[in-house]
Amino acid sequence: MELRKGDSLMTQKTKRTIYIMLISQFLIFLGMSLIFPVEPYIRKEYHLTAFDMGMMSALFALVQFAASPIAGRLSDRWGRKPMMVWGLVMFTVGEFIFAMGQNLFWFDFSRMIDGLSAAMFTPASMALAADITTEQQRAKVIGWLSAAFSGGLILGPGLGGILANISYKFPFWIAGILGVISILVTVIWLPKDDEHDLKAHAQMAEEYRSASSWEQLKQIMSPALMMLCVMILIAAFGLAGFESIYSLYVNQVHGFDLNQIATVLTLNGVLSLILQVFLFEWLVDKLKEVGLIRLTYFVAIIGTVMVIYLHHYWLVVFATLLVFEGFDLVRPAITTLMTKLGRDNQGLLNGVNTSLTSVGNVFGPLLSGWLLDVNSLYPYWLVNVFLVIAFLITFSLARQMKRQ
Repeated sequence: MELRKGDSLMTQKTKRTIYIMLISQFLIFLGMSLIFPVEPYIRKEYHLTAFDMGMMSALFALVQFAASPIAGRLSDRWGRKPMMVWGLVMFTVGEFIFAMGQNLFWFDFSRMIDGLSAAMFTPASMALAADITTEQQRAKVIGWLSAAFSGGLILGPGLGGILANISYKFPFWIAGILGVISILVTVIWLPKDDEHDLKAHAQMAEEYRSASSWEQLKQIMSPALMMLCVMILIAAFGLAGFESIYSLYVNQVHGFDLNQIATVLTLNGVLSLILQVFLFEWLVDKLKEVGLIRLTYFVAIIGTVMVIYLHHYWLVVFATLLVFEGFDLVRPAITTLMTKLGRDNQGLLNGVNTSLTSVGNVFGPLLSGWLLDVNSLYPYWLVNVFLVIAFLITFSLARQMKRQ
């Protein structure tokens, strides 16, 4: 990754900040995803139920949902770097607690701390990216941050599986060590907020002392931003609902085995990184954010229909990739547009973004899992209904953007 086109306006401090955010974002989500391959071992070792394991994920998302708007607002008030550092500290503590935990209480407590960590780090990092970039540079940088997020989630399960051969708790010790490294890198090399030209941020600090998060949100929430919030929720619900039961669905309906499922997920990971790192900025430049959002929802709708009604292996693989890549592009596109509309309220808005994503991550899997038990077609029918609603909203969003 190199900062090239249009980067002559970037100072060395800005470039260094971006690189450090990319490294930290990658490491924190790499560590968070190490748990996935060792869940069966933890469940067996401690005699936990499937509900217990599901509750761990739900607690993470619920804490992230509740804390993200508050953490985002505090990053507006106290600064991006302090909030990012404390997010990394909480992540490190959470991983070490899981590594040392010997019962369900400590495992749940660890995942709650991890949820708080994500709530503190992610909105602040996205807000800082918006603070220090121009609108022309922003799509590229947010695309890279999304790629770092995806890359961590993609590589984490594989690394966790390898490390689990030593001990099923060993991945969490490694995650904690990665957290310590991230803290040191961020504290030592990430420039302080006042080293950037963040005049708007300094002005906002005074205003936030006399306004609550809700009051401030009501002041800045335009019709266009409200539509974006709805689409964030739909994107999170749709992806979580589609992805959480995907392995079960294709195994039950299309007869995919583990190797075939792994092939699909690996192809998705590689393609997602390519799109977000190398093509996202170009797509935004050619289509603009609203056009890209509309296209990605349309592609996801077509892909979901194909997954439901086609049965040839490679056609299902192709359809699956359409859905996943659509979701992987729509999220950074919405975030990029939100940062442009939010102007001086980046922390609060990115906190709302993360919070709404958490709501989708909680209810998407629960509803899809329940519907799958009723009828195998119901989950993806429901996902498609929401995608069609989001697709139609993009036309109203385009009209609002012209008015603004």
